[in-house]
Amino acid sequence: MVHLFRTSLGVMALAAAAFGPADMAQAASGPFLAHQALYDLSLVKSRSNSVNSARGRILYNFTGSSCEGYTSEFRQVSELDSGEGKITLSDLRSNSWEDAAGKSYRFKIETRMNEADAGRVDGSAERDGDHINVKLKLPAPKSFTLDGKVVFPTEQIQRIIAAAKDGKSLLELSVYDGSDDGQKVYNTLTVIGQPIPVERATSSDPSTTDEHMKSLKRWPVTVSYFDREAQQKEGEQTPVYAMAFELYENGVSRQLVLDYNDFVISGAMGKFDVKDSKPCN
Repeated sequence: MVHLFRTSLGVMALAAAAFGPADMAQAASGPFLAHQALYDLSLVKSRSNSVNSARGRILYNFTGSSCEGYTSEFRQVSELDSGEGKITLSDLRSNSWEDAAGKSYRFKIETRMNEADAGRVDGSAERDGDHINVKLKLPAPKSFTLDGKVVFPTEQIQRIIAAAKDGKSLLELSVYDGSDDGQKVYNTLTVIGQPIPVERATSSDPSTTDEHMKSLKRWPVTVSYFDREAQQKEGEQTPVYAMAFELYENGVSRQLVLDYNDFVISGAMGKFDVKDSKPCN
């Protein structure tokens, strides 16, 4: 999925130096597939015995083009059982738009835990020369600037795909996606494996059998997210979370694994539908 899931992902450390103008143009022009994907979540393991079981679903819609920009709609509903009748139900919804050049980004995020009131973030970010201007409406009106080397989520995926095609195995980026209170930037480290042979699918799902996907390259990718502020203050190197997945060259992801340190959740693709998209004039 083109938008790395807001539940688990964040941002990466200063990769702008690795990409010159030609690389940026190539990344921005790559065709992303408009699609809807449904992922079924289940518990892989609990390292601290803090979670007995987990289940849930992610529904992801991605539409748009390089001329009109990209829209992502995301919802994740998760239920965690920590034993003794302690059930935590979380419901995360987000809607965002990003232009293909990575200059503009708009986002609305709503997070609800159990019966508590929903937390909401609503804002926009505009790239202006060597910095980014962010304006938040929610949770409270606020304006601030970010370093211009920070990228938005769709550009993050564009750069990962461009690096994979170029044979790179490591990529650092700083990413802003509006998550948490709308003010957090994550440093991320992406590890990219060798291309997976087209004929090899470790398990079958709707993406590996879809006619749009059969001949496409895909790579095993792991993205670790670090709290940028904590790293700057304390030199902290432990990721807040990590996400592993197989990434197709058209932006579709399969075989998700979300590692929250205390526990690990897998996301198996249960449904996959290609959407119509308008060609650029």
